[in-house]
Amino acid sequence: MRRIVVLLALALSLAPLLKAQDAQEAQPQAGDQEQKPTLGPKPGPGESGPRTATVNDYRKLVRIRTLYVERMDNDLNGSLVASLGKLGRFKLASNAKEADAIVRGSCLESRRLKRLHTEVSITDRGGGSIWQDIVLRPYNPPSLAQAVNDTAQAIAEHLGESINQAGLK
Repeated sequence: MRRIVVLLALALSLAPLLKAQDAQEAQPQAGDQEQKPTLGPKPGPGESGPRTATVNDYRKLVRIRTLYVERMDNDLNGSLVASLGKLGRFKLASNAKEADAIVRGSCLESRRLKRLHTEVSITDRGGGSIWQDIVLRPYNPPSLAQAVNDTAQAIAEHLGESINQAGLK
């Protein structure tokens, strides 16, 4: 009982201090503006949001000279070959044995969500992970084929940025 009385007295003595502190925090100070929570900086022109590429082995990434692109859903492999060719950094091999690394992935469409979910990775010939990327892109509009092409272009851009960053490390 004695403890309860002491705690009650302590709480009553601190109450005015807490009210004064709350009132002071509620009043805006000169020059202060209310900061609303955000999810990070807004993407600039030409950016589609946060970068999703992950480099697992920087040394292997900068050493890649030839790539083999495996078959993927929605003909993403054909669009990737064209987009990677535009980078001008890689030679594209006609089979996996001729390549330094292999591009694997999936490009699945969700008709209900009208979204394309793409996951692509680059592995060495032994299967060791070098680089990976995940791209989510809406479609309808644009058409599924255009969304696949845009996704391939985004993946090539992300790979180019990763290579540039790897060269700096």
